[in-house]
Amino acid sequence: MHSRRALAQDPTARAKPRVTELRLSAFAGHRGAAFPLGPLTLFAGPSGSGKTSALRAYEALALLGAGVELIDVFPEPARCVPERARADGQARRGFRIGCTVDGPAGPVRLDVAVQAEPELRIAGERLTRDGLTLLETAQRDPGRRAVQAAWHTAGAAPVTRAPLPDDRLGTALLPLRVAGKTDGQRLVLAAAEQVVVALRSVFTCDPRPGRMREPVPPGLVGAGRLLGGCDNLAEVLWRTRSECGNRHAQLVAALRSGCAGPVADVLAEETHDGELRALLDRGDGVRTCVGRLGDGELRYLALALVLLTGPRVLEVDPVAEVPEAYQSLTVLADGFDRCLDQRQKRALADLAARMCARGHLRLIGAVADATWAATADGVTVVDLGRAGDGGAESAPVARRARVPRSRAPGM
Repeated sequence: MHSRRALAQDPTARAKPRVTELRLSAFAGHRGAAFPLGPLTLFAGPSGSGKTSALRAYEALALLGAGVELIDVFPEPARCVPERARADGQARRGFRIGCTVDGPAGPVRLDVAVQAEPELRIAGERLTRDGLTLLETAQRDPGRRAVQAAWHTAGAAPVTRAPLPDDRLGTALLPLRVAGKTDGQRLVLAAAEQVVVALRSVFTCDPRPGRMREPVPPGLVGAGRLLGGCDNLAEVLWRTRSECGNRHAQLVAALRSGCAGPVADVLAEETHDGELRALLDRGDGVRTCVGRLGDGELRYLALALVLLTGPRVLEVDPVAEVPEAYQSLTVLADGFDRCLDQRQKRALADLAARMCARGHLRLIGAVADATWAATADGVTVVDLGRAGDGGAESAPVARRARVPRSRAPGM
């Protein structure tokens, strides 16, 4: 990206870009919602309160930031439209999402309006910093598959205008369109890069115990990188146990707090068919195949492994043009506490808090209840269950938030 060298030379570039607020102006069951995000954030609330849709909106922004086409980000766009949203005179309905990203360029806001009906397209986008509009797009001609974009130049002309495709996020396209010759253009590039870097490295994780119990053909499933369902757990353990003894020792220590019985080691071995299966070494000559573990133990094992690894081990899409030192991994874990008992929840919360405090990892999880995380330091709890009679359509209650919460109107 054009601004990479400028950021690398700036001492403030040591601060990694990070998403500090998720805005759902009109998305699924949410209206006018702004959620503060810290290094470790838990969305809590009963079924139907909007926890999963909040994580889905974050993942959608991450995919858009990676340049993924709109149809691949929202395969069922009608599900994202608020139920009571009324169509306009041209039968159009849609939804609005956005976020704030802090980093070397300062707090940068991204807001996106998506038309879901009658056809899927980006209706408008706005990128701002300190009230200054850096990029703004809007539909000018519904018959054309493009939006009219204007970005900050601050040169001979205050803005540059050009059409952009309406099926991709304009912010992700700016490094290919902006020359970076003026101070204004360099500001636009720095802000766009900050947003893209913060959003891109996302790992969506929901371990599936049923599939984790099955042996794995080595090198054929995830090529040694953990999949979102953790189906290839044995394959990844085969790799990580030999590559990083320190992290593996931390994993074994974590499993002693979350698995029944003694745990001396966790490993993978080849079966007679040449496949890999995961085992717990009990330390007394007995090895337990993970297929014999309960669902809670398996989910605990998988989530602990996720927290103790990184982009090179997880199936994520980091920004290749930016050094890893300037990136942080965000794990999205729906049902983070599913099948776990209180002991496992507390141990996992402590592990997550320790790993997130180091700055290399951020975790956003959805849980039914977050009282078990009360003893962990640095946890931001967004309690949707206390949002009021309107449920998710009212303002959420955030507790133990370590990031400032700002509200501004959407698009």
